[in-house]
Amino acid sequence: MRNPLRRLAALSTVATVGTLLLTMGAASADPSIGEGVGSFGKDVTPAEISINILWVVIGAALVIFMQAGFALVETGFCRAKHAAHVVSTNFAIFGIGMAAFFLVGFGIAFGGYTHTIGADAVPIFGGLADGSVSNFTTAIGKSVVNFDGFGGLFSFAPPALGSRGYDVAVVAFFLYLAAFMDTVATIPTGSMAERWKWKSFMGWGVFCGAIYFPIFACWTWGGGWLNQLGNNFDLGNGYVDFAGSGVVHAMGGVAALAGAIVIGPRKGKYGPNGEVNTLPGHHIPMAMLGTFILLFGWFGFNAASTFAATDPRLSVVAVNTALAAAFGAVSSIIFIMMRTGKPDPGMMANGMLAGLVAITAPCAFVQPWAAALIGTIAGILVVLSIGFVEKKLKIDDPVGAFSVHGVNGIFGVLAVGIFADGRYGAGWNGTGNALAEPFGPAPKGLLYGESGQFLAQLIGAAVICTLMFGLAFAFFKIQNALTKGGIRSDEADEIAGLDLPEMGVLAYPEFAPFDSVVPSYGHTTTMTKVKATKVKATKVKTGKSKPRSVDEAAPTAMPTSVGGPTGAPETPPET
Repeated sequence: MRNPLRRLAALSTVATVGTLLLTMGAASADPSIGEGVGSFGKDVTPAEISINILWVVIGAALVIFMQAGFALVETGFCRAKHAAHVVSTNFAIFGIGMAAFFLVGFGIAFGGYTHTIGADAVPIFGGLADGSVSNFTTAIGKSVVNFDGFGGLFSFAPPALGSRGYDVAVVAFFLYLAAFMDTVATIPTGSMAERWKWKSFMGWGVFCGAIYFPIFACWTWGGGWLNQLGNNFDLGNGYVDFAGSGVVHAMGGVAALAGAIVIGPRKGKYGPNGEVNTLPGHHIPMAMLGTFILLFGWFGFNAASTFAATDPRLSVVAVNTALAAAFGAVSSIIFIMMRTGKPDPGMMANGMLAGLVAITAPCAFVQPWAAALIGTIAGILVVLSIGFVEKKLKIDDPVGAFSVHGVNGIFGVLAVGIFADGRYGAGWNGTGNALAEPFGPAPKGLLYGESGQFLAQLIGAAVICTLMFGLAFAFFKIQNALTKGGIRSDEADEIAGLDLPEMGVLAYPEFAPFDSVVPSYGHTTTMTKVKATKVKATKVKTGKSKPRSVDEAAPTAMPTSVGGPTGAPETPPET
């Protein structure tokens, strides 16, 4: 059976690549078709301003809804005994990260941002003469570390959207970028799942919202030194990242890798001789439903990054997003069938997500055939990367967070420098005279005869993989050293499941190996504690508890011989 499947998969791959090559020639035959599509004028009416702001707010809502997708994907790919803990980290990161970003991070990232220097360097909402919509004509703060001819390193603005931050355009921009920041913050919750102390997780949320994401956002979207590589060093349009393959996904991915290294693998993941053990997720349908929710939200992630419903380029962005997702899923299905003879639902979900991550940076700058090819490559890359990280590097990443977001985020950054066709984004990052006619140059990649843009993208990718990875690694190492007992949960709690010890509740109480209900907050309830084959009643208090030894079973401990594939007992233990 396997050989016919392999032949079918190989033929499908050849047909896909051949079709893409043929359409590449057809799409490029007449570069004048659609010339300038996606640009919009500087004179925007009050009604258009309102529409544009509404578009950004709707996009922000879609990106925020992606948190539900992340929660379902990560919880489904993890074991049942940790489900309440995993889903709670995805829920709580929204509030923790946004609070830190509101109070501190937004000013660091965008204090020096204006409509003449920044993510797109054209009026993003339009402005009114009476000043009721500022359109970032004046920065809400200033660059506090800025080198002439080089670009900014840090910015500052009054906290909590004070002073000039209290403006309809600015607050819409804040909401959208806060949703992006939360995406960065939630990615490590997958790679560090099933063994992360709750309080340590909260510390990461504060650090990401206040420091980690804002620094790189300042260097790129906020008009910093990477943003200005084009003006200062003649490297294309500087670092270009339309919706965040690098600024969001690769940043979250390298942080996920750093955290997984520091916290170590889950108990039982690797045998005494280094053999890899499968710790299967408890709910594949949940994970795949989460993937569909992420696909839906990604249209807000990418298309709303035009910052204007009046920019018709949003249709190209949306189509490219859908194509990369579809081809990422298909290529991962074909590739995993070639390797194992069967499709893997987890891999096909990650293949779709990988395609979405990879297209996020180039989605506005590439033609549809390129989007399909980018998604195809991403779907294969994620399968290869997950195996390499797990088997060769011996790094335990329960949901493949680094492979999906880190590896394919970097690929998406580089894809701008390869596939961008130069037909959209004139004057991007303020390169040339962006606010005068004619606009400055648009991003153009290696396939269209330009190498400068690729070098700018390569520099940005290198900064993420070195400086930003190093910053995240240093944070987790220092936090681990300063936290009593480290950032990892007690071993007995991890073996038993983090739901009750860390959260005080069980995600699936009907599967619990005792007859009582979970205690309410601050109350004491009689429970049955399982140890080996003996069952006895004991009192369990919520709140502070002393660390237990490995030999002392936690309230939810089960003998491994009666555990089913979901972590629930197949049969009750003998008494």
